[in-house]
Amino acid sequence: MKTPTLRRLAGPALLLAALLAAPFGAADAADPACPDAELFSGKLITDVCWACLFPIRIAGMPLFGGTAPAGAASAPFCACNDGLGVPHPGFTVGMWEPARLIELVHAPRCAPALGGIRLPLGSRRLLGTAGQAEYDASDTSFYNFHWYAFPLLILLDLFWDDRCNPDGYVDLDLLYLSELDPTWNHDELAFFTNPEAAWLANPVALAACLADAAAATAGTPIDALFWCAGTWGNLYPFTGRGPTVGSRARETSLASARSLAALHRRGLSRRTMGNDALCGSPMAPFLPKSQYKLSMFYPLPETQRAHVIGESPFTWGEWRNIPAVGEDHLYLLWRWNDCCATF
Repeated sequence: MKTPTLRRLAGPALLLAALLAAPFGAADAADPACPDAELFSGKLITDVCWACLFPIRIAGMPLFGGTAPAGAASAPFCACNDGLGVPHPGFTVGMWEPARLIELVHAPRCAPALGGIRLPLGSRRLLGTAGQAEYDASDTSFYNFHWYAFPLLILLDLFWDDRCNPDGYVDLDLLYLSELDPTWNHDELAFFTNPEAAWLANPVALAACLADAAAATAGTPIDALFWCAGTWGNLYPFTGRGPTVGSRARETSLASARSLAALHRRGLSRRTMGNDALCGSPMAPFLPKSQYKLSMFYPLPETQRAHVIGESPFTWGEWRNIPAVGEDHLYLLWRWNDCCATF
């Protein structure tokens, strides 16, 4: 769970970055390489898949339809200890919550979620590519990612119990920038954070991803195949470089999944699903894929449904790209959250 120190620093750090970038705002506003996603506008209502909140489980009873992950908490009642170790009984609550915003950009420092400003960090060597050239290094795609806390239910002042807020975020916070992470654009450095990639790079492990691809397209990714991202490709290495096969929707989705896996490995994302997550968020060094789903927010939003990790983009987003002005992408990350609402 997030420490109070980090919680106090996250908001001021975001404000400071925006203020430092302010002198560049006038020029960047008309810069097509750094578009404005118009995050804080009417799009918060019109471009969000509100049906993706469901089902809501209260005391084990699902409400309003929808599908819960197989690993969700099944017990109707629970008890959590307070600071003195005294148990307090309650009932379980589980739902899909919009918890994070993942921003994938070609141009380093560009922040479409913050109005298209340029943050004062990074360098031109981190310039991304969609991998459309031939016979050179740009055959592989590369995206920088920015990770935001985005507790939308709290931002819009909708119902949410403080006891069901596992990491304590209550506003938009800039949590992580790949421009400051040397492992994101260097496969060899990334290997030291995920050494298991050495024994996963074999034909048998890669062939097993076919099963995950089929399962993910059916809506149920296989958590045991933690190295697979379904039809998107391999989760390893945890870098922004990936093969160019298919659309930008596929490429940016794979980069999103890899960034999520990297943050789980660093302990910056945790498991919020299951009976043992009702009173806290245990560490999850391997990505629990079934805990998450994604919906594109920009450039062309998914408003009717969200897609699971590895689901074929032919079912949800092969066409979600606007040349030149819509090649950067924002995804809303939905997280299944089980908690114990104590009396």
